[in-house]
Amino acid sequence: MPQTVLTRGVPTRAVVTGAARGIGRAVAARLVAEGWQVVVSDLDAAELETAAAVTGAHPVPADVATDAGVAGLLSAASEHLGQVDAFFGNAGIALMGGLDTPDADWARILEVNVMAHVRAARRLVPEWVERGGGRFVVTASAAGLLTMLQDLPYSVTKHAAVALVEWINATYRHHGIVAQAVCPQGVQTRILEQSGPLAGLLSHDRALTAEQVADSVWAGLQTDVALILPHPEVHDYYVKRATDPDGWLAGMNHLQQKLEQHIEAQPERQRAGASGASTRHTHVIDTEEHK
Repeated sequence: MPQTVLTRGVPTRAVVTGAARGIGRAVAARLVAEGWQVVVSDLDAAELETAAAVTGAHPVPADVATDAGVAGLLSAASEHLGQVDAFFGNAGIALMGGLDTPDADWARILEVNVMAHVRAARRLVPEWVERGGGRFVVTASAAGLLTMLQDLPYSVTKHAAVALVEWINATYRHHGIVAQAVCPQGVQTRILEQSGPLAGLLSHDRALTAEQVADSVWAGLQTDVALILPHPEVHDYYVKRATDPDGWLAGMNHLQQKLEQHIEAQPERQRAGASGASTRHTHVIDTEEHK
């Protein structure tokens, strides 16, 4: 197998999206600390400038929900870095919606959580094949391996992100291309604060800091593993899901029932807010790992 960009002893040049806060910012900071040259991107230009100043990365504001945004980001990154060796697709949104999520909201979350990665890979992977190596890392969440109760669009799109990582590995690994999915559970970021009754579920095992997740990402970069699991117990849940899907689904349904009971036990005002989460489709949450 050809050497990857991480085994050649040369500085690695990377792009990190969703990097104004949370895991994206922490990953960028860790990469810079390790000697990487990093371009950070986010839709929030003001917060991105702050993150760049703190991390030492170069800021390029962009809306990765559009093809033009991805193209512009990669063009600017290539101009600044010379070339892009590694891409960290960390930008993402959550809707806290169910089957009643409107088509317009489905379109938005698909653009951010799936198509942004596809468009970046479409531009980068052919170049990497010609050069003999590259690394494509997606923050996919444990929801991409399991599910996310109370958020159907998030679960579906994160599963799609994991599928993209799998497909890139299956298709291009012999060309030196490594794709990895970062799949944490609860992380001490904005989604955990905004998740209402889901907060306890998301942090059932423990809520990590963004910096702890970045440490796991860095450790994962020293290998070619497809799944980077900041919460190691996710591996056991994933195995349970694969080997006993009916048992796993029964357990998840039990959690759903407990969640509904918890919501019902809340004061009326809190209960209205919690039960209404699935219908507030215009309230887009910047996701846990990302923000």
